[in-house]
Amino acid sequence: MIRKDDILKMTEKSISVFRYYLPVDFKVEKNFLNPFYKDTKASCNIYYERKAGVFKMKDFGNEDYSGDCFELVGRLNGLSCKELKEFVEIMEMINRDLHLGLSAHEEYHVSHSKVPQKSEVVSEEPKAKSVRPYTVVQKNFTAVELAFWGKSGIGENVLKAYRTVSLKKFSSENQERKPFSCMTSVDEPMFGYMGKQHIKGYRSCSQMRFLYAGDFGDNYCFRLEQLSAKDDLLFITGGEKDVMSLAAHGFHAICFNSETAFIPAAAIHRLSFRFKHIILLYDVDSTGLKSSAKREEELKEYGVKRLLLPLAGTKTEKDVSDYFMLGNSREDLIKLFLDYLETLYSETMSALKSCEVDFNNPPPIAQMIVSVNDVPLGTQGNLLCITGGEGTGKSNYVAALIAGAIRPTGTDVDALGVTLHENGRNKAVLFYDTEQSEVQLYKNISNLLRRCGREAMPEWFKAYCLTGMSRKERLLSIIQRLDKYHYQYGGVHLVVIDGIADLIKCANDEAESIAVVEELYRLAGIYKTCIVMVLHFIPNGLKLRGHLGSELQRKAAAILSIEKDSDPAISVVKALKVRDGSPLDVPIMQFSWDKEKAMHVYLGEKPKEEKDKRKEDELVAVAKEVFSRRRFVTYVELAEEIQSILEVKERTAKSYIRFMREKEIILKSSDNQSYYVIGNF
Repeated sequence: MIRKDDILKMTEKSISVFRYYLPVDFKVEKNFLNPFYKDTKASCNIYYERKAGVFKMKDFGNEDYSGDCFELVGRLNGLSCKELKEFVEIMEMINRDLHLGLSAHEEYHVSHSKVPQKSEVVSEEPKAKSVRPYTVVQKNFTAVELAFWGKSGIGENVLKAYRTVSLKKFSSENQERKPFSCMTSVDEPMFGYMGKQHIKGYRSCSQMRFLYAGDFGDNYCFRLEQLSAKDDLLFITGGEKDVMSLAAHGFHAICFNSETAFIPAAAIHRLSFRFKHIILLYDVDSTGLKSSAKREEELKEYGVKRLLLPLAGTKTEKDVSDYFMLGNSREDLIKLFLDYLETLYSETMSALKSCEVDFNNPPPIAQMIVSVNDVPLGTQGNLLCITGGEGTGKSNYVAALIAGAIRPTGTDVDALGVTLHENGRNKAVLFYDTEQSEVQLYKNISNLLRRCGREAMPEWFKAYCLTGMSRKERLLSIIQRLDKYHYQYGGVHLVVIDGIADLIKCANDEAESIAVVEELYRLAGIYKTCIVMVLHFIPNGLKLRGHLGSELQRKAAAILSIEKDSDPAISVVKALKVRDGSPLDVPIMQFSWDKEKAMHVYLGEKPKEEKDKRKEDELVAVAKEVFSRRRFVTYVELAEEIQSILEVKERTAKSYIRFMREKEIILKSSDNQSYYVIGNF
């Protein structure tokens, strides 16, 4: 039976216990920060109490940590010294963790190192640790021994890889430095986990199961060196056998000396860069449950979690080796881990479930709202961007779109070349202007009402001048009104924001730009509407400028550019992007001011020659960009470059290559027919 006095005697009045369980290099009677909570003031120390004749701990910051070594170990493991059974468990922990060898069969238990011996007055400088010498005699595994390991799925290949041997004889020294030996037998087989300078003996059927000898270093970790450089999942178990059992089933695993052993945070920190998940897989008995909960809390900043096995927690049904022995497979453990992830990510998973695509239940086809020649420009759930320079006619073009959206049922309207699909159910149409004065906005609304043949605004058409609001308030107002009118009018047909750049502080602010575009894109999807946004930037070639423009380039279903023609009285509309088609195949539309009608009118498409000229000019610009970076390109590389620059599909990119060859924008290389070079233009 282990006695308290024996522990105090062998740990130099408990100082060695404190040095083992406190992960700090403390000095006696010198204050230090308590490592077990966020201590901000060094008010904790180890002192010698002469009356009791033992070392104790005093923490002025948290009295719960004040007391002797047994109270500290109990505190760390959720045990009470006042309960006899739990106090015995505390002493057994100390005996096991410090390898004191206290038992009725002491001669069969040996420590790998002697607990540092100190004089009555403890020196501040630690003495060199003592190492137990040892010799072993190995033998071949018997059929019975292999069957023992095989129950957990561990074969000879795993035993060899993890340097686990069958021992015939083990010789070393006990705590009093007296030599001893123990032999294997049929009833008490003996195995050894071999290290470079140490051995940990394992006697599965003996009262004292483990023997220690040699130099284990500062932090023993079983087979850390055998882990892969990077992987997704790492288990930390309570023992070496569990590590090998997991390895036999294709998992990465390590263990420290025992379930109650301290796990260095530095080691876990390094492992966190190599593994996505680090999971504690301890025994499901009382000790394992308490220890895994404690370790999880200590290492939570590194994302360490614990997984509880569905076992009874009895002597024969408590660890992962037992789990496999009971007939569970690798797939069963993976399923258990997946169930754990499902619980861990339950909130996110629930939200994501609604986003999952059900191939057998296809979503409804998005209704076209804005189109040209049956090519969709604006559909439900998408964004349509209109851009151009100052004075090109963007506001007038937008007004024509709104007129098309609010026209009376069964009537036609001049929407300057595009088709606005009928709003037969009188859903809400919302117009937000961030630039013009209220007076100018009123004038524009009067003109668009006249264009669609209405004398007054329909109830479900709402227009707002946002110039008097702060930029932060503008977006919030749009969101709230959109939500209200969606329910009030049974949906939202079209939303127009004339001046999206005025919703944020700076159009070149990447974070703000992404946030506002993503939010509007999300709302378009929620309310199944098309949001038209006017971007007051001058287009640069085929790309929009600024972070806001770049984000719209990615998210918008279509981008229309309005420019002045060679005749300044005429404005032309070109497609810079069309998600469902090619921008260069969309007609170039024209409109201008008609004095008699007192409004802008559609002038038709540009001649085919000009359309082809535009297509040629744009593809010449693409060729210059591609060949500025390299002299030769393959067909596949050129197709990929065109797809990236113009944001078109592969089929369209290939048609452009044919056009570029016809116009001799690109030529076959004379040196190698597999490559293209830039042409003469």
